[in-house]
Amino acid sequence: MGDFTVRTADRRDTTLTQQAVDDLAGRLRGTLLTPQSAGYEEARAIWNAMIDRRPGLIVRCAGAADVMQAVRFARENGLLVSVRGGGHNIAGNALCDGGVLIDLSSMRYVQVDPMGRTARVAPGATLGDLDRETQAFGLAVPVGINSTTGIAGLTLGGGFGWLTRKYGLTVDNLLGVDMVTADGQFLRASAEENADLFWAVRGGGGNFGVVTSFTFRLHPVGPMVTAGLIVHPFDKAGDLMRRYRDAAAALPDEAACWIVLRKAPPLPFLPAEVHGKEVMVLAVFCALDEEAAAKALEPVRALGTPIGEHLGPMPYAAWQSAFDPLLAPGARNYWKSHNFTHIDDGLIDLLVEEAGKLPSPHCEIFVGQLGGAANRVPADATAYPHRDAAFVMNVHSRWEMAPEDTACVRWARDVFDRTAGYATGGVYVNFVTDDEQRVQAAYGANYDRLRALKQKYDPGNLFCVNQNIAPSG
Repeated sequence: MGDFTVRTADRRDTTLTQQAVDDLAGRLRGTLLTPQSAGYEEARAIWNAMIDRRPGLIVRCAGAADVMQAVRFARENGLLVSVRGGGHNIAGNALCDGGVLIDLSSMRYVQVDPMGRTARVAPGATLGDLDRETQAFGLAVPVGINSTTGIAGLTLGGGFGWLTRKYGLTVDNLLGVDMVTADGQFLRASAEENADLFWAVRGGGGNFGVVTSFTFRLHPVGPMVTAGLIVHPFDKAGDLMRRYRDAAAALPDEAACWIVLRKAPPLPFLPAEVHGKEVMVLAVFCALDEEAAAKALEPVRALGTPIGEHLGPMPYAAWQSAFDPLLAPGARNYWKSHNFTHIDDGLIDLLVEEAGKLPSPHCEIFVGQLGGAANRVPADATAYPHRDAAFVMNVHSRWEMAPEDTACVRWARDVFDRTAGYATGGVYVNFVTDDEQRVQAAYGANYDRLRALKQKYDPGNLFCVNQNIAPSG
């Protein structure tokens, strides 16, 4: 028997008795881990190896009742709280030092209603979990582009990917959530119930409570789509990006073409002499039938003479996991991001110049194409406000060893600073790192309303390990 040192919400050390910890463990269907428990080190490991934090307690929840118990315990004892879904967030907000980690990663069910075209999804599910279940019925939710991403964090920040131009953001397809608020109460938020809270969770992150279930609208997609990569020589990147603008603008909403500037991975369809050299990659997707897709994508394929191309029919779920090898967990990651309404010549010149300075073979700059349905929603319809963003740039600095930290972080910041004059000033909250103060930029004109709702639902700021929205009080 002994006391446990834990961290309070105001970042001070305090102690919990063995009896208090045992009492909490006895009320759980899941498990409670302390730093001395077997499995603790594995439980605190998350996607970004830059983040190394040690929670005082980890509550591995088996269901909503466990979440309620954990929230109440943390509130009653004044403890610091973090919440983990898939553990994929760049800022590492899944973890807190010394506090209580509410771990939802074991809650991974996906229940599909193919007749009603809806899916009920647990907060620990990944995009791969969701895609596998929905694609069995030829259905899908617009989500991100990496199958190991957690559905909870992606959704609560907004969520965009290959289907966004046709069907909107992930939050535009969210029908309701079950959640536990800061007072430990369970409630439902939808257009009909607690509508103000439903507005807030559609982009407001984990500021308002712990979501224990998401209900999504599904759309007919696949199971076969047209997708793949077109790889061009780097010395043609500037000219190709200028011509890309017209080709991208001509695409139907069912299609998207993203730009990636990076060193070529050893892909089998590329000549060996290109491996490890800078290239410009067009990542292409179209959800139309094969003949219509070929016609729609012809302007993109005609932009230049590629080094290699791997583009054609493939299962949607396979395309959703195509980038997983480049985003595997355990590497060190640092991101910087901007939104753009258009791509200027000056921006293109800067991106090409900076892509010629990649500090690690794993670094890249990607420019994701949005627009379409995502931009037809009013900016105040959801907490996510960036309905003018036609393109999102993510400077994805990624490397393996700590001695590379300084160079890789500096490069990402340099790209960000040099391209800021072409950006809207807004940012996608899921791309914000833990050293940035960009919460107001993430929410724009919606920020004050979010602060008022934070005051209503979490006036004590229990849920503060996030891109934090301070209560208005």
